[in-house]
Amino acid sequence: MGKVLVIEDNSANRTLVRRILEAEGLEVIEAENAGTGIALAKELTPDLILMDLSMPEVDGLMATRTLRQIPALQAVPIVALTANVMPEERTRALQVCDGYIPKPIDVDRFPLEVQHYLRRGG
Repeated sequence: MGKVLVIEDNSANRTLVRRILEAEGLEVIEAENAGTGIALAKELTPDLILMDLSMPEVDGLMATRTLRQIPALQAVPIVALTANVMPEERTRALQVCDGYIPKPIDVDRFPLEVQHYLRRGG
């Protein structure tokens, strides 16, 4: 069992991720923006954070930098979720995140990718 926090502003994407991961026996916590996600991460200390990079107000990279400054969360893997697959965007994401999963999500590969990051985590 693992606890996964999904920080994603698109409700359809959050629902898809939740359904896939709950079918794998994982507990899924959802946040619709970075501020809520950061608060939930502090409160619940998830085993993995899936971070949408393109969100209004505070983007995923800034939210990840904020989370990295919280001692209790420093060992928690943060994986970028993004539809922007340009090489420079991937490089920027991997400078602050522990991994990168492109959108649209490949429903067959996604559970394996998530399990990989859960095993690597703190």
